[in-house]
Amino acid sequence: MAEDEKKKIVLNKNDFSEWYNDVVEISGLCDKRYPIKGMNVWTPYGWKVMQFIDQIIRRECDDTDHGEVNFPLLIPKTEFQKEADHIKGFDSEVYWVTHGGLNELDVPLLLRPTSETAMYPMFSLWVRSHNDLPLKTYQIVNTFRYETKMTRAFIRVREIHFFEAHTCHASFEDAEKQIIEDCAIMDKVASELCIPYMLVKRPDWDKFAGAVYTIGVDTLMPSRRTLQLGSIHQYKENFSRPYDIKYEGSDKEFHYCHQTTYGMSERLVGAVVGVHGDDKGIILPPKLAPIQFVIIPILAKGKTEMVSEASKELLEELKGYGFRVKLDDRDVRPGSKHYDWELKGVPIRVEIGPRDIEKGSIVFKRRDLSTKAFIDRKDLKAECDKALEEVKDELKRRAEEILDDGIRDVDSLDDGVKLLKEWDGIIRTRWCGEMDCAREMEKSLDKTFLGFPLDTNGTGDLQKEDGNCMVCGRPTDTVVYLSRSY
Repeated sequence: MAEDEKKKIVLNKNDFSEWYNDVVEISGLCDKRYPIKGMNVWTPYGWKVMQFIDQIIRRECDDTDHGEVNFPLLIPKTEFQKEADHIKGFDSEVYWVTHGGLNELDVPLLLRPTSETAMYPMFSLWVRSHNDLPLKTYQIVNTFRYETKMTRAFIRVREIHFFEAHTCHASFEDAEKQIIEDCAIMDKVASELCIPYMLVKRPDWDKFAGAVYTIGVDTLMPSRRTLQLGSIHQYKENFSRPYDIKYEGSDKEFHYCHQTTYGMSERLVGAVVGVHGDDKGIILPPKLAPIQFVIIPILAKGKTEMVSEASKELLEELKGYGFRVKLDDRDVRPGSKHYDWELKGVPIRVEIGPRDIEKGSIVFKRRDLSTKAFIDRKDLKAECDKALEEVKDELKRRAEEILDDGIRDVDSLDDGVKLLKEWDGIIRTRWCGEMDCAREMEKSLDKTFLGFPLDTNGTGDLQKEDGNCMVCGRPTDTVVYLSRSY
């Protein structure tokens, strides 16, 4: 997008939908003009952000002994049909391949919407003995779903950059331990993204097709709508039986494996954009920023060469410390440079001029603050580390405020209706377990049943709290969330 076109767009986060649609493109994260709806082009800047997220995920999976694999994109219809419950969840979203060149295929193929039906025929060959377990794999690939709702960059697309972990275990108990490990991985990933989240067990009518239960990983956007960042699924033997994934135990008997999956997608980028951005553009957490420091020379008449040389020396010094740095020596006004880098969310702007050189200092301007700080060049490495950590901490603090302020406890339906006249967000309440009461909650509050929040104690236990059902008033300790979601 040309400079004059960028300047014409006024960002206003109070209109979150319009703000989001504008900012993902003018900040250079993606280009939505590809001639297939919902299939956007990753630009170099946006792809770098995604790659840094992938690196974090790979690090955590490798550290927990997952092996990275890469399965083919195409899945035969015959394999897809082996798991009837799975098909019910995806048959309306599948892209089909029916011809190879001009020849009609004997067996139609589909572009993977997810990879259970691609991987599990191979798992049945890989798993033979209890010594082969646990089998822990993951891949980062593209998946395809024919999304019929309104598309939105990174949040609702038809070609999805996707992480998926698939595991096989000897017992249900071992699979449950895997799910706790998945939650720990999520915590480390979210920490680098500075995104707070909720672990919410989905109700049975909203669980993943073929799962025994599903845990959704949800955050809250500034629009007060929830965004699912990922999901964790307990399958028990629901897939191992149709795909014949079994092992010979130490008892010399054959047993079906228990399986889990864990998935996240490019929605992580959408969450970073939405939660951290402002009217100036996006704000990138330091670990995700393609450029962590941008150097802006402040030129003065007669001292241009001195400032230029000092800026280049600073560039090399920062690179030598391992930081990702850009020197902006374009022949444009400093104000235009400030605008461009604020829009792109660079964590720290570094200014250096003749007076700074004489004093042996530079100026730091954090993207998340309006103030400037003068930094002694002798303490450069320590000050850079400190500044990036402070940006990370501040982004986390602000995001946690959004989430904390976006959840309200409500005891009765009347109280909920009154509250929503002046406030919107996640309703936390109690439910008796009757479907009629769940439907009445959704109808009266105009929100969907998100599910049952988990405690943050790392055990996977559901939150429990004595009270009464919001609708019928019967005693219950089942806590539920209701929200509007993307």
